[in-house]
Amino acid sequence: MRSSRRVLAAGVAAVSLLSALAGCSRAGSGDTSADTATDKGPAAELRLGYFPNVTHASALIGLEQGLFTKELGGTKLVPTKFNDGPTEVSALLGGSLDAGFIGSGPAINAFAKSNGEAVRLVAGGTSGGAQLVTTPDITTPEQLEGKTIVTPQLGNTQDVALKKWLVEKGLTGKVNIQNLENAKTLDQFKKGDLQAAWLPEPWSSRLVLDAGAKVLVDEKDLWPGGKFPTTTLIVRTQYLKEHPQTVEALLRGLLAANAFAAADSAGAKKAVNSQLEQLTGKGLSAAVIDRSFTSIALDPDPLASTYQQLAKDAVIAGVSETETKLNGLIDLGPLNNVLKAAGRPAADAAGLDTK
Repeated sequence: MRSSRRVLAAGVAAVSLLSALAGCSRAGSGDTSADTATDKGPAAELRLGYFPNVTHASALIGLEQGLFTKELGGTKLVPTKFNDGPTEVSALLGGSLDAGFIGSGPAINAFAKSNGEAVRLVAGGTSGGAQLVTTPDITTPEQLEGKTIVTPQLGNTQDVALKKWLVEKGLTGKVNIQNLENAKTLDQFKKGDLQAAWLPEPWSSRLVLDAGAKVLVDEKDLWPGGKFPTTTLIVRTQYLKEHPQTVEALLRGLLAANAFAAADSAGAKKAVNSQLEQLTGKGLSAAVIDRSFTSIALDPDPLASTYQQLAKDAVIAGVSETETKLNGLIDLGPLNNVLKAAGRPAADAAGLDTK
């Protein structure tokens, strides 16, 4: 928990600078508390966070194809790229972001840090798409002893998954865990300085195809039915209460992005790659993006029934001191309105929609 606070403090400074540069400061935005907020109609703008990862494919497709903008109508979309969950959480809690595609771990952390007040999880994004990859000589968990394993960020979704897995394998304290930016992980793996990494797509595929890594653990094999929430969509509670129509428009854009991907796989990959090239300066090879897409599923269902286990996992992993109470985390009202209008069955909040 103390480490998480240090990450949050560092993220606040970064987001403050980002907000100033983007001119998206909200003076007085916190004057009305979420408890007393009322419907004010469509918002003037929606500040949306996301990552340049294939696991954020719905966000990338929606942006590239203009699907969010189309559904938002007169509401201006202000997209902002983030490279890690803790920094995006800082932006949401600081009021410089309205909604964000984010990992399940940081989503729970944002809820916990605000005592269950500041954010609500309104939809899923992606299931699957995370793997523990290693040098070819490592074929069993026991062979990781004394080795260095990398995750993208302290306390992020993959960091929690790795540390819980290490506990189960009796390897806690027997490996070196390092947090490193994904691009640097690829570089160091190529140089032979790293032996293993638990990464989201496309980075696990890049290590396999570009650096000769092998898959030791596919995280979906650790979950019933192979489904676990890698990317979710959360919204500031006050924004949700003041602008429910805007949130529903965002969710219609999410469904449109998923429908586009289902109908045109090649077009979806092209859209994602175009966004990645714009955001990072370099797109992915056809082989990498093809492999990345085989391990993900785009689904607006948040897989709410997994969240109690995710909260337990954070404690098992040593990332949280106590298990987060998740009652009230999920609000599927807007999503289920959109799903009903589309003739689709409602998503289940698994009891986490009530305090």
